[in-house]
Amino acid sequence: MVKRITYLNKLHKLKDTEEIKIITGVRRSGKTHLLKEYIKQIKEQQIPEKNIIYISFESNRYNHIKDNETLNDLIYEKTENIEGKIYLFFDEIHKVDNWEQSINGYRVDLDADIYVTGSYGQMLNGINSTDLSGRYVRIKMYPFSYNELLNYYQYDKNIQIDSVTEIKIFNDFLSYGGFPGLLHYKEHDEKIDYLYDIYDSIMLKDIIYIENIGSIDLFCRLMEFMICNIGNILSANSISKYLKSKKKINNNNKNKNRKTSPNTILDYINYASNAFLLYRVKREDLKGKTILKTLEKYYIVDQGFYYLFNDENKRDMGFLIENIIYLELIKRGYNITIGKVNDLEVDFVCKRPGKTFYVQVSESVNDPITRKREFTSLEKIKDNHPKYLITTDQINYSQNGIIHMNILEFLKKEDL
Repeated sequence: MVKRITYLNKLHKLKDTEEIKIITGVRRSGKTHLLKEYIKQIKEQQIPEKNIIYISFESNRYNHIKDNETLNDLIYEKTENIEGKIYLFFDEIHKVDNWEQSINGYRVDLDADIYVTGSYGQMLNGINSTDLSGRYVRIKMYPFSYNELLNYYQYDKNIQIDSVTEIKIFNDFLSYGGFPGLLHYKEHDEKIDYLYDIYDSIMLKDIIYIENIGSIDLFCRLMEFMICNIGNILSANSISKYLKSKKKINNNNKNKNRKTSPNTILDYINYASNAFLLYRVKREDLKGKTILKTLEKYYIVDQGFYYLFNDENKRDMGFLIENIIYLELIKRGYNITIGKVNDLEVDFVCKRPGKTFYVQVSESVNDPITRKREFTSLEKIKDNHPKYLITTDQINYSQNGIIHMNILEFLKKEDL
């Protein structure tokens, strides 16, 4: 079991606080392992085992619990004669109807520290309109970051990380991504099969089944298109037109035209976002300081999925590392927009309270024309916030106050 130190530290800081701890993230990002490791650690703090109750709604033994009333019967029976603080852990809680009512009730009725996980983002949509509003802390969990992967090899596997080893680790990270379960497999085909398995599970269990999607073929084609076009500026209209052009539609069948309408496309994209498969990034006019309502970019939760749907000769390394950097930035807690400066674009405007900076991404700026273009976008921003250009280059081209960094340096520099 790989320890996710960053997430464990967050949980320990929140231990015994009144708020409900809600851990969300894409399927197989490690939420269950995180709970089990945290339970192991609090047991070492001399907390009696009977005071720790763990329920996984993935387990067959809890298949009968479909609603909060059945859950209440179980929990009140289990906690009836327990003295002292009770620690309640609910894995994949979104499978229980009206779970929010039960969780809020335990907060009131029991001396309990409560933790829940869920893979499906829809579970959060109604929380602010329920009794849990303002009474929970959300912890967003992702597949491994590059630093976590390095720490695993260095400390868990006791491998000395030299420059050659690091390049191999990074190339694997580029190709296969950071899902923790990949560490169990060594062969290429095994890793690809595992990624397909995760992808199919997300599509079927977290989207198609839950949303009762009728046009499965359209939805699957749309997701493949979105994954192949990470980092491109898109609109629902442009996507709709593309999908229509790729499939001959009988003009007499108006229903088929409705299925590929922009509204349907937006609904399907929202479903994928709810399942943490896709991330939508809006554009911001940096001069007017306003969010633009048209044309957005999309990124995927793990670059391994990009590898599945793009042949080697079709992969765009620039967009791939852009996706990796976007994920790293949101893992660090930044709110991200795409910056627009006149007719130029800055890839990422990164903000969190008390801190703002700009990031431009390119595979390489060794070519002088490319270098001028990428630096110009940042130079057009007239404020004094830090500006970074991130590439795969080994030569440092920093100039005019703009810091040029190699992607490995950026990924390992956690204080940025």
